[in-house]
Amino acid sequence: MSVLTIYEAVACCCGSAACALCCTCCPWIKQSTSTRIMYGFFFFLVTVVCAVMMSPTVAKLLEEHIPFYGDICEHLKAGEKCDNLVGYSAVYRVCFGMACFFFILFAITINIKNSRGCRAALHNGFWFVKLLILVAMCAGAFFLPDQDTFILVWRHIGAFFAFFFLVFQLQLLVKFAHKWNNNWYERALALAILLLYTIAVGALGLLSWFYTHPEHCLLNKVLLGVNGGLCLFLTIVSILPCVLKQSPQSGLLPSGMISCYVMYLTFSSLSNKPPETILDEEGKNVTICVPNFGNGINQDERLVSVLGACIMLGCILYSCLTSTTHAFCDTLRGRYAPPGEEIARCCFCFGSSKGAREGRVETRGGQAVSYDEEERTLYSYARFHFIFFLGTFYMMMTITNWFHYNHADIEKLFTGSWSPFWVKMASCWMCIVLYLGSLVFPMCCNRGGYVV
Repeated sequence: MSVLTIYEAVACCCGSAACALCCTCCPWIKQSTSTRIMYGFFFFLVTVVCAVMMSPTVAKLLEEHIPFYGDICEHLKAGEKCDNLVGYSAVYRVCFGMACFFFILFAITINIKNSRGCRAALHNGFWFVKLLILVAMCAGAFFLPDQDTFILVWRHIGAFFAFFFLVFQLQLLVKFAHKWNNNWYERALALAILLLYTIAVGALGLLSWFYTHPEHCLLNKVLLGVNGGLCLFLTIVSILPCVLKQSPQSGLLPSGMISCYVMYLTFSSLSNKPPETILDEEGKNVTICVPNFGNGINQDERLVSVLGACIMLGCILYSCLTSTTHAFCDTLRGRYAPPGEEIARCCFCFGSSKGAREGRVETRGGQAVSYDEEERTLYSYARFHFIFFLGTFYMMMTITNWFHYNHADIEKLFTGSWSPFWVKMASCWMCIVLYLGSLVFPMCCNRGGYVV
């Protein structure tokens, strides 16, 4: 390892230099991109720690394989079996530390215009120092006085801010759906519409087959009928001439995408619903209103929880990393770019191809870094940290099973609980209301564009 590479690593960890890999064969990276990746990595690490804290299997393995486990827990005053370091209360404390971390960064980075100031340097550098601060704040939360009152108050605060994160997430989806039309040619557009509606209708049919019963499961039947009817209604509204006149970016493609997402939320919600039981002809309890593939496959709750947790984490990171650009902020304020320039991006990494390698480029024995924000920031630093602040609460409430926290278990996270069932069903309806509002509101204002 060369002296320059060592210097670059030290400058990145303890100084204001942008984060970059040590390998020279890696393609160049923008400072704005590397910074967001690092904050996403911090969030990922804390999420993994919270998931481990909610896993009884991990706690059991630690107890079995760590010598003098009980003595260590007693010495740390963490309970007989380190009970204070696991479970929902521990997750609340860790998330309190991370929420404070992102809120402080939010306050520091308000109204930053470019990356040349000292506050911007704090945002884009000092990664090792910030990691130590994050760990210290998460650990310090375990020493807060009056833990019972803290957990009670923090739970309700978490639910409040998690709701706002859901709204941001749905706004991002509706915005993306509206802009998606610009990315397709005519024939490809027809194929995409056909594919999306095939998926939506097929999903509705499969949900009706697996989550209903001829004589029971009335709530499931009602919800599937309501959500299917709402998808049909928003499809009809999106192709009305008066709507297309005021919102030319609406149409079947965005409606098809929203319909698929509504079906996904419906599936996710029904998967969280506690199963119903009836007595069969032999007097035995039989579980209904849940998929039954035979051979006990439906009982593999760990696999379902892992997949659900990965989807949840992916949605949180996507929302945090892509909803902070200036274009998105302008959209929320009612300012829209010309239709030809409104292009949907699946990731903040794939920006405009214009002006590649903008700004000063530095190579210190490793990956080249383009300092692309010395004239103007590409995204709102303060908003970026605030979205991560909200995402922390959503992650906390989801992992601890919302208001059914007493029996929360990461290995049974997405099975049988009323709180996440109604939260996800409400999110489904909120998504439909936001999309319908983006179609109808421009007609009321009698002006072009759309409102998200």
